[in-house]
Order: sequence, then C-alpha cells, then structure tokens
Amino acid sequence: MNHLVIMAGGVGSRFWPMSTPEKPKQFIDVLGTGRTLLQATVDRFAGVCPIENVWVVTSEKYKTLVREQLPEIPASNLLLEPCMRNTAPCIAYVTWKIKQRDADANLVVSPSDHVVVDVTEFGRVIRKGLEFVSGNGRILTVGILPVRPETGYGYIKARNNSGAEILEVDAFKEKPDIQTARRYLADGGYYWNAGIFLWNVRTIEQAFRDNLPEVATIFDSLESVYYTADEQAAIGRKFPECPNISIDYAVMEKAENIYVFPASFGWSDLGTWGALYDQVAKDGDANAVVGQQVRMVESRGCIVHVSDDRKMVLQGLEDYIVAEENGVLLICRKADEQRIKEFSVSL
Repeated sequence: MNHLVIMAGGVGSRFWPMSTPEKPKQFIDVLGTGRTLLQATVDRFAGVCPIENVWVVTSEKYKTLVREQLPEIPASNLLLEPCMRNTAPCIAYVTWKIKQRDADANLVVSPSDHVVVDVTEFGRVIRKGLEFVSGNGRILTVGILPVRPETGYGYIKARNNSGAEILEVDAFKEKPDIQTARRYLADGGYYWNAGIFLWNVRTIEQAFRDNLPEVATIFDSLESVYYTADEQAAIGRKFPECPNISIDYAVMEKAENIYVFPASFGWSDLGTWGALYDQVAKDGDANAVVGQQVRMVESRGCIVHVSDDRKMVLQGLEDYIVAEENGVLLICRKADEQRIKEFSVSL
C-alpha cells in the first residue's frame, strides 16, 4: 500500500503580505488557478495512492484550513503539531502512526507548497520510486536537474553511475555561493534537493532508531494512544520534547543505502516572489499578474498578486513586486525581495 505524507506546517514568511502566519502560502491560490498549493499537491498524486492513504501533518492552528480545503481526507489522517520542531519529528510522528495500521506501507513525503508543471512525468517518477524502495531498505530522494547556478537550494551529489535512471548518493551539499553553484552545474552530477522522499515504513523506522533514537523512543511511548481520543493530548505533552531538527540532518546525511532519482518535471519550491514570477504567464511587457482587474501601463517585468475583486492601475513600474492582502499593500523592488521579512516586522 502506498501512502502520501504532506508536510504543511510552514509559515511562508517570504511571501508576505500574501502569506501570513495566520494563513501561509500553502493555503492560498498563489498561481490564480482556482486551487491552493495544498490542494494542487493532493491533485498531482491522484492515482499514486487512494485518498484514504493521504496524510497531512501541520500546526494545530491550521486544522480548520486543512479541513476546509481537504474535506475528503479522513480525520485520523490529519496530524496536528503543538509546536514547530522541523521535519524529522513531523515525519517520525506520521511514520509511527501509519506503522500501527500498515507496517509494510511505502511512503512518499512531500512539501505542501511546491509547483509541478509536468504532472504526468511527476507521476511516473513517483510510481517508479515507490517500486524502487518497496521493502528493501532503500531510501530515495528526488533530485531536480539544475537549469541555472542556483544558490537558494541544497544540492545532492550522485556517484558516477552513468546509464542508470536512479543513482547512489555520494553527498548532500548545503546551499552554495554563486561560484560553487556554477561549478556544480559545469561538473554535472549535482541535483537540486526537492525535499521529496520515498521509503518503506520499516526502512525509515530503522533509520530513526539508528540515527535519532531519542525521537524513536518518544513515539514508541505513544503507541497505545494512536487513533484514540487521547492522542492529541498525549502529542501535546510529548511532541515538544523532540529536538528541532530536519530530516536531512537527522537521517539523510547519515543513513546508508541512499539514492537519488534525477528528474525534470517543471519543479519550483516557490520560495520567493522571483520564483513565483517565473511560474506565472507574462504579458507582452513581461509582467506576471494574478488578479482579474489589474491594468499595467508603461510597466515592465513586474509581479503583481491581488484578489480578483481588487481594481488596480499600475503605471511606470519596472521590476517591482506589488502584492495586497487583507488591506496590506506591498510595493517593493524585486531586487530587494530578501528584505520582505524586515518590512513585515516593521508594521
């Protein structure tokens, strides 16, 4: 049985004011398609696993948003974190819970706020990946074929194994500076880390026991409360004891038998306004606009995101971000988008 685990607890602070702590970007129709990023994530896994095997791990404060947007997900498959502890405890929690019902399950773990253009190719990669990890102790991560020297992503270096579609991992690399990123691109064999993982329940359980035993012990202690009325209260007491650590540091950089599936299916993590600009259709002046009543006049290279009922005329702007949400308006040079966190704190 295949299961999908969606991690949906991020706050999306770089997309302020469209994304806020109360309603982060995964719960927003960022691309103007009529589907939020969370809903689109579920959509592209259609056919990979049944809806009753879709799990969402998120913050307690986003429970209502998830239920509104994914009413078809069983209530027991919505796991609520009482506090933020990064991705390793999140993945351990859902692993231990799935294990109690299906100890032989295969899991694919995905972020909730990414974009995939070629859904057909994405589905092929995921299906083949799940077959690859089924019951054999392998851990697989999806690597994206790089198209530019990107400094905003971590990288996966594959071992020299030409001819195979799935490769052994040699090393995980932190986000590089621009010179290092250019070298990665020139050398080949380096792939963007998409944060999509595939494994069998038994494999990842053992990886936690080997590399993060204190977390395994915490979730072992909760085995009697999974799927009961006492589960949420018990999680509220024990989950804060978990270390704040990512699955990359906790497991991926330490475990054996790690593989990468290099792929190309039009992926973006939508981490910045610039990334969103790349995904939205442009007009003749290279403006990317989400909003039905926006008129661009003598403007070029802008990204605009406003609600469909907001009427707006923008004149004389070049390479700007314009975003409005809940009465808050941001007008910022694209070149200064890294300062958006600073701007949001100042209000």
